[in-house]
Amino acid sequence: MKSFDPSHHDDRVPLAESAPSPGDAAGEIEARVVAMLPPQLLQPNEIIVLLIKPSPWYIVLASLGFLATVVVVTALLLALQSRGYLPWANRNDLYLMAVGACGIRLFWQFLEWLSRLYVLTDHRVIRIAGVVRVQVFETQIKNVQHTTTYFSLRERVFHLGTIHFATSGTAGTEASWHMVAQPLEVHRVVVETIGRYGR
Repeated sequence: MKSFDPSHHDDRVPLAESAPSPGDAAGEIEARVVAMLPPQLLQPNEIIVLLIKPSPWYIVLASLGFLATVVVVTALLLALQSRGYLPWANRNDLYLMAVGACGIRLFWQFLEWLSRLYVLTDHRVIRIAGVVRVQVFETQIKNVQHTTTYFSLRERVFHLGTIHFATSGTAGTEASWHMVAQPLEVHRVVVETIGRYGR
């Protein structure tokens, strides 16, 4: 397996033509790559072009719907409690329930973030995700027909984006890299790699 020195600001392993770090630094990078990837995932002599995770903002942004629901429900329960309709509850109990529910949801989303890994090599596009049931999507880059970068409103606020992959024989998106940092730069590297190795 070949791997290369990642940039200082994220978890990416840059394009294969970048020079590897000398000495111990290269060994540390390879050890980190091996630790992040499931055993036997990479083929012999396969070159890692990108190795990234979603932005840490994924933990909060993917939970926004649930968190907003908890806030609304808690506000309604507090209004009912203040009018005497919930004699069994007090305000502190309702606050604790809300905080506990939000904490559990954010912790689960943190585990989901830990489980996600997006890999681009000179042969394949790979997406690993799942806490309880791990899903591994992979396709040869020669099978990728087109890619699209999508920016939702919440992603634009935090300068994130989602990259969709469509392969031959499918009518729509088959896999996505959700909420990645510097999405336009990542998409550029993906397109360049497909053009270089996939044709």
